Amino acid sequence: MTDVLISGAGVAGTALAWWLRRHGFRPTVVERASAPRDGGYKVDVRGVALTVLDRMGLSEQVRGRDTGMRLARFVDADGRQLATMDAALFGGREGDDVEIMRGDLAQILMAATDDVEYLFGDSIAALRPTADGVEVDFERGASRRFDLVIGADGLHSTVRRLAFGPASTYLRPLGHHIAICTVPAEFGEERVELMHPAPGRTVGVYRTAGAPDARALFLFPSPEEVPDHRDVAGQRAALVRAFAGAGWRVPELLAALPDAPDLYFDAMSQVRMEHWSTGRIGLVGDAAYGASPASGQGTSLGLVGAYVLADALAEAAGDPAAGFAAYERRMRPFVEQNQQLAERNLKGMVLGSAGQIRFQTLMLRLMPRLPGRERMIRRVTEPIRAAASAITL
Repeated sequence: MTDVLISGAGVAGTALAWWLRRHGFRPTVVERASAPRDGGYKVDVRGVALTVLDRMGLSEQVRGRDTGMRLARFVDADGRQLATMDAALFGGREGDDVEIMRGDLAQILMAATDDVEYLFGDSIAALRPTADGVEVDFERGASRRFDLVIGADGLHSTVRRLAFGPASTYLRPLGHHIAICTVPAEFGEERVELMHPAPGRTVGVYRTAGAPDARALFLFPSPEEVPDHRDVAGQRAALVRAFAGAGWRVPELLAALPDAPDLYFDAMSQVRMEHWSTGRIGLVGDAAYGASPASGQGTSLGLVGAYVLADALAEAAGDPAAGFAAYERRMRPFVEQNQQLAERNLKGMVLGSAGQIRFQTLMLRLMPRLPGRERMIRRVTEPIRAAASAITL
């Protein structure tokens, strides 16, 4: 039986563990966090990724936890409504697409892999490839040998750094930062995404049906001096500087930052690599081809990538080089098409001037009465749906 170490217990890592187990491998998952992470923002699962969940027998559970968001409401600095937009158009969602809280999806995947060995509160310190395996040193646990090592550990992947080199070689910044955190429920409106666009920066707050709290999202140009990823106080300070003078309820949201238990602060970046494997070490999900939150496809890429990688390794029957090559050959066109969505989407998420904001909100108000409404909606949604289905399993 092939022993596989997966670094990262996120969506891609747990999905990969499920599929490897099904194909007869023996996966072990190491996760830096001390327990499963249940926070995060809402994520979309679209197209082929839904087929993956169907084949895992999990689609009913995932659909049962759909956020149920109804619409987006755009407000000005004084809180006055500028326009509304149906949630289906807001996220490029139609019919069968599912939107779920990231923590809920992670919980479902964790429960489905309860027969997999998880090593929480630890991480990989060193990788030493050998002729027939990889010797792994852990930060806390004893060293172990594995036949394969897969990095599913996100944008700032430890496995990628150890096996391929520094992150700066592969990260492509998109010029903006994103911050997400939990805020008191009073800031949100149930099943509505409140959006406050301002020139060069955007704030959004939403609360899903029955949720005890709300989530806040901040999008803004990347600061010249970026705080260290461990410096939470510095991240809060940078966020306050970025939104100085903002209207609506932004000052209240910023004042609530010290009480937020789960601030996520990072650059909007994509991962671009010529190869996703070296020897017996490979990458999947954001670690290999992160498309950035602007794409809206990160979760779907992780689910599909896990399926394709496990299938390719199983078909290769013990030849990792052949398995990794087949995985990359099948996935790369799908990845490239989904990464292309990010820059286009980001232009609509952060508008550069007051004039652009006025034009966007005017079009949203007029859209229900425009004769070409359906055609305009298709122009927004078709590229998303085409990218989400641009691979055959």
